[in-house]
Amino acid sequence: MKKFLILSLLFSTLVFSEKNIESHEVKIIDEFKINKLLPGKITPKRQSILGFEISGKLKKVVVDIGDEVNAGDLLAELEDSEALANYNEAKAKLSMFEKIFERSLSLNKDNFVSDQELEKAESNFLVAQAQFDKALIKFKQTKILAPYDGIIQNRFLDEGSIINASIPIVEILDSKFVEARVSLPKSLVNILDLGKEYEFLIEDKEYTGKLTRIAPMSEKGTNNKLGLFEFNDFFNPGATARLVLSTTESKKGAWVPLNSLSQSEQGLWNLYTVSSSNLAQKDYVELIHIENNMAYVSGTIKDGDLVIIGGASKVAEGQNIKIN
Repeated sequence: MKKFLILSLLFSTLVFSEKNIESHEVKIIDEFKINKLLPGKITPKRQSILGFEISGKLKKVVVDIGDEVNAGDLLAELEDSEALANYNEAKAKLSMFEKIFERSLSLNKDNFVSDQELEKAESNFLVAQAQFDKALIKFKQTKILAPYDGIIQNRFLDEGSIINASIPIVEILDSKFVEARVSLPKSLVNILDLGKEYEFLIEDKEYTGKLTRIAPMSEKGTNNKLGLFEFNDFFNPGATARLVLSTTESKKGAWVPLNSLSQSEQGLWNLYTVSSSNLAQKDYVELIHIENNMAYVSGTIKDGDLVIIGGASKVAEGQNIKIN
């Protein structure tokens, strides 16, 4: 019995002794902002798998994986001796018929050639021009040139291979412009504006990306839409980008330190406030949202109440409080 009384006295002393605490003043508001982070993936704005338009023997591939190239650089070519010979022949014919036509025009002014001879000279010139254009196209088709500044992502074949038209030879990624592809919940699509810039977190740094398109189809069978954002900066394709969206929720409540809360019953939470007589009193609140180290709650707390930081780990109900 004596031991029980001593323990009771000790417990009462611990509970009701005055304690220094830190507090947070309650500010009741009608709405609150939420920062939502939506994950996305950085992809090249352009990505192309390149091949030849004609069949032939692969003469050389002058690039390899990881090479940086500029628009117009030679990437690969076929054996071109036949195409080059046809090109030179067509060029020579064009030059010859062009001179004949020009001479016929000059002679026609002095009536030294008939209109029929002039028309034939013009026809021969036009046919030679068409044949030259065709030969030039065929010769160009023996080359693969970089369509834009980029980085070689893949090299599929080596020299000596006999290939058909459209067989992949190299893959190139845009090295100047990237975009983020973000799956957007249907509830957020209507608050986004095309052409507007939005905040992103990429590799723990802040950047802005402009919304250029919202795909009309659902992404991966969900109700989400695919949003495409472009950047002025370049990032490594494959990097993770997080779109930061601020939305406003209409719900009366207050922000309190997260560590002031302790779980109660029926989905409610407890926190302790300082009463008018400087005693710790328990309040019940509903937890609505958590952001960083703060929680937005609604319940029995009032504007101006002092919430005890640390909550149940710092004080007990009814304990005398001294505010630092």
